[in-house]
Amino acid sequence: MFMSANLLRKMAGTIPAGIVRFFGNLYPPYLGAAIRATRVSSDYTEIDVRMKLTWYNRNYVGTQFGGSMYSMTDPFFMLMLINNLGKDYIVWDKGAQINFVKPGRGTVFAYFRLSQSQISEIKSIADSSDKYIFDLPINIVDHNNEIVAEIKKTMYVRKKKDRNVL
Repeated sequence: MFMSANLLRKMAGTIPAGIVRFFGNLYPPYLGAAIRATRVSSDYTEIDVRMKLTWYNRNYVGTQFGGSMYSMTDPFFMLMLINNLGKDYIVWDKGAQINFVKPGRGTVFAYFRLSQSQISEIKSIADSSDKYIFDLPINIVDHNNEIVAEIKKTMYVRKKKDRNVL
């Protein structure tokens, strides 16, 4: 966003969700694709995102541009994990796969959810291994809640190494 990634990592868990939502919605790539975070829960376990169909994110055949649909899912699981795991963990978006199910003919939505048990499991595995690479699914749906695209985000989490250990 407008803050450096390093500053965001240092402030993990201390930036109010409303501030992140506000500045995230001003991020030029999201403005340009009509992507908007409509809700960020205060504990960063739920984020709702929408993308309206506009003349500037419409593809050649008049439906949602696939690249914009992917963009609307890009950083959110990472942001959620950084804020829930804290400063002692490194979190990356390692990769993604997208399967287009049907054309996006209007506004589309993505609802990101992480349960406390998922977060605890991720933390436990990252604590007991060198790194943890895993997939998180997210669907993009239309106004009828019908799936437009299925995305699998591959996440990388590891505990930071203690620099004081010899």
